[in-house]
Amino acid sequence: MLQLYTYFRSSASYRVRIALHLKGLPFESVPIHLLKDGGQQHNASYQRINPAELVPALVDDGKAVTQSLAIMEYLEETHPTPALLPSDALGRARVRALAQTIACEIHPLNNLRVLQYLERDLKVDEATKATWYRHWITLGFTALESMLANSAETGTFCHGNTPGLADCCLVPQVANSRRFATPLEAFPTIRRIEEACLALPAFQQAAPAVQVDAE
Repeated sequence: MLQLYTYFRSSASYRVRIALHLKGLPFESVPIHLLKDGGQQHNASYQRINPAELVPALVDDGKAVTQSLAIMEYLEETHPTPALLPSDALGRARVRALAQTIACEIHPLNNLRVLQYLERDLKVDEATKATWYRHWITLGFTALESMLANSAETGTFCHGNTPGLADCCLVPQVANSRRFATPLEAFPTIRRIEEACLALPAFQQAAPAVQVDAE
C-alpha cells in the first residue's frame, strides 16, 4: 500500500490527499508532526526519506517521491484514470500554470518554516506576521481570480467540470487563507470553485479536521 508521510494542517500534504482520494487509491497516512519534538520532520529517520525535511513524501514499493506537485504527477502517470490533467497539451499547460501559481508563487512565502523564520529570527510580532501572510495571499489570489474568471476553460472547477490538479492545490490554499482571516470577498470565482469542491467526498475525506493526526 502507498504510504503518505503527512501533517494534517500542511496544505502541500492536503493537496496530495485530495489527489489520492480523487483517484480512489488506498494509502496509509504516516503522521509527521511539524511542531512537536522540535519538528519531527527534522528527525534523522525522516531525513532519510526526504532530505529537504518537508512534507509530504509518498513511498511506493519502498521508493520515496517528494514535492506535492511531483507526487501528483507521479500518481497521474502511474494511475492515469481518473485523470487529474486534461487530455490536450494546452489544457494541461493551463492547469499546471494554475497549480504552480499556488504551489510555487503563493504557498512558499507562507510556509511554516518561513513564518517561523519571521517570528524567531527576525523577531516579527504576530500582527506583522499575519500582515505578511495576507499580503502574499491577496497578491496571488488576485492573479488567480483573473486567470479563472476570464477564461472560457473555467467551469464548475478550475478547468472544466471535473476536479483536477489545480483544484487539489486551490482548496488547501483557501483553507489556509481562512485560518489567517484573509478577506476573500474579492475572489468570487475562487470561492465558488472551493464550494463545488468541498461538496465532493474526495475533498471531504482529505480535509485536515478528519485526519488521524488532527488536533
